[in-house]
Amino acid sequence: MGKLYLVPTPIGNLNDMTFRAIEVLKTVELVLAEDTRTSGKLLKHFAIATPMQSHHMHNEHQTVAHLVMKMASGQDIALISDAGTPAISDPGFLLTRACLEAGIEVECLPGATAFVPALVNSGLPNDRFVFEGFLPLKKGRQTRLEQLAEETRTMVFYESPHKLLKTLSQFVVYFGSERRVSVSRELTKLHEETVRGTLKEVLDYFEKKSPKGEFVLVVSGTAT
Repeated sequence: MGKLYLVPTPIGNLNDMTFRAIEVLKTVELVLAEDTRTSGKLLKHFAIATPMQSHHMHNEHQTVAHLVMKMASGQDIALISDAGTPAISDPGFLLTRACLEAGIEVECLPGATAFVPALVNSGLPNDRFVFEGFLPLKKGRQTRLEQLAEETRTMVFYESPHKLLKTLSQFVVYFGSERRVSVSRELTKLHEETVRGTLKEVLDYFEKKSPKGEFVLVVSGTAT
């Protein structure tokens, strides 16, 4: 019986790759990559010659059964995403569930993920928090925001640059302009930046400075 390894990869700075992650990727029979072109650069950088196969949100439903069969026959397989930890707003859940249902061992290595440093350096309470990832694009978005308006825990969101202003504007409407927020972008990269303040202050900032990079938004919960 083989094994599934979930292997985090750097979210920007290649020095965040762990020795253990490199060792696992070198010793498994196959690496499943969200984008083989992106991951190919990573593997080449660390002299990893393991064969790769594409595994992303558009094909995972079709490939899971075959991959489970490979592991059941004795192959060890590693799953990586383009950046960060697999299954955190990336593919990974379906394969993990299928492996566990088939009695195949699953091991997740510790490593990089964007929301943890953004939460820790936000200055907002992090003893209790809720990770929301990406909000629904259309259907259910308003309902979710109405529900979250009553959330008392710190909330963590992911957002793309072209939707940042829309999301911050909606937060002002549903959470109030004085709610505290910390917005981090390009974490671990050369142009890493964190902007903290009220929702209105941070919205004003990014209305004047065009949003670039991938964003993590950390929003305080409502006062109890």
